[in-house]
Order: sequence, then structure tokens, then C-alpha cells
Amino acid sequence: MPELPEVEVTRLGIAPHLQGQAVTAVQILDGRLRWPVPKNLSKLLLGQKVKDIRRRGKYLLIEFATGHLLIHLGMTGTLRVLSLKEPLKLHDRVILEFGSLSLRLHDPRKFGAVLWHPVSKGPVEKNLLLQKLGVEPFSQEFDGEIGAELLYQTSRNRSVAVKQFLLAGQAVVGVGNIYCSESLFKAGIHPAKPAGKLTRPQCSRLAEAVRFILKRAIAAGGSSLKDFVNSDGDPGHFMVQTKVYDRKDQPCKVCKTPIKQIVQGQRSTYFCPTCQKR
Repeated sequence: MPELPEVEVTRLGIAPHLQGQAVTAVQILDGRLRWPVPKNLSKLLLGQKVKDIRRRGKYLLIEFATGHLLIHLGMTGTLRVLSLKEPLKLHDRVILEFGSLSLRLHDPRKFGAVLWHPVSKGPVEKNLLLQKLGVEPFSQEFDGEIGAELLYQTSRNRSVAVKQFLLAGQAVVGVGNIYCSESLFKAGIHPAKPAGKLTRPQCSRLAEAVRFILKRAIAAGGSSLKDFVNSDGDPGHFMVQTKVYDRKDQPCKVCKTPIKQIVQGQRSTYFCPTCQKR
């Protein structure tokens, strides 16, 4: 599933091509996504210029004068800017045309989303899908010791494992499964440790690790396990940099102890039992 780094890589790739450009046509090839694509999307967007493209969590927010288009890549979605001459592919779902270019949502499993938030409903941040998201990892609300204190306060009295606490995204968004394992390793915290037992120094290391790992993943173009490619069709390369994820029984790159794998919430977690003592 594309996580925050992959969505940010996508945003960085499409924004230079689309900002300031007007929508010249809309094609809904298959609107049966996680939620139905608005049938009047062409009427809503035709002739409108893209004012800005932002990201909130794993949602891309394309701003127009009359509202925002919310796009989620779901489990297997990709978003690419292609020439109109490029042949359509199986599983292309929604196409926005901008003159000679097209923005194409390709989504084999149809868990993605293309939704409309009109200005009449207020700021897009008030959208029900965005309201309950945690803070952005690169925002001032998570900068330095502010982020450490946020993790400390939101984890109090929580018996859930710290890995699950991070994945929930209620404190900070974007720390997906791969990035949880890597962040916890960098911070030296066992993934099964109850979140409520994190100390302030541990929260400080963890907040710093989250920012470091996510920045590194974005710089590497994200992670490509199966389907993800960026807006140019290239896979991400973060997986070649991982210290623990998908390295079961391989030696830890710090202490040479074999990496362990456990299952938490039906998802694999990787850690070093020496560097991340319980």
C-alpha cells in the first residue's frame, strides 16, 4: 500500500506539470472505487485551473477555485502524468486531461478514491476523512521536542504495542508498516513495548527517527513492494536501504544479531532483539 513517502513522491512528480493548468476533459472509465467517483466530476472541473497540490496524510489534495479534489491511492493505485497519445491500460480508472497531458489514476484493486470537497463545505481540513488524522511528521506540531512531547502525551495509559500505536496514525500520520519497523529500530525501541510505558527520552528518539526515516524514504523515491511506481513510472528504492524490514534471519547491520520477525495485527514486524531490547 502506498504510504506517506510514496504519496509525497507522487505529489512532487505531478505538481510541476499540473499547477496553473486548466482541466480540458474528464474521463471516468470506472468510477466504482472505494467510494463512487462523483458522476458530475466533468461538470465540476472542466475549465478550472489547478491552484495547488498538497498532501494530508495519504491523501492528495488538488486545489481548484471551487473546491478540492481528494485522491487516495488505496492498496495498489498509482498516479501518472502522461501524454494523451499514451495508450490506455487495463485498470486505468479516472483521467483528467490538461491540454496535451493527462493525469491517470491506475488502480487494479479499486481501493483508491477520487472525491470532491466543495468550498461551500468549508476548509478541506474539515472533511470527515481528514479531521481525525494525526499531525504531519514534517510540520511545526511535530518538530523537535514538540513532537517528542506529543508522542509522550498521546501514548499515556495506552496498553497497545508501540508499533500498533504508530500505525494507527492518531498521533502522527504516515508511519506505515515498513517505516514503523525502521523507525523503531533507529530509536532502539522494541516493537512490542506497550506505548504507555514509553519514556520521554524514548519518545524523543522515536520522533527524531520517524522524521529521519520518512525523509530518507522520500529521497529514495519511496518503497516498491509490488505495484508502486512514481509519476514517471519508476519504482522506489528505499527497500535496498532498510536495516530490519524484510531481513528475517539476516545479520543486524549494527550488531550482527539475526533479525527477528513477528506478526502484530496481521502485519509483519522486523526487529533486532539485541539493539531493541524489551
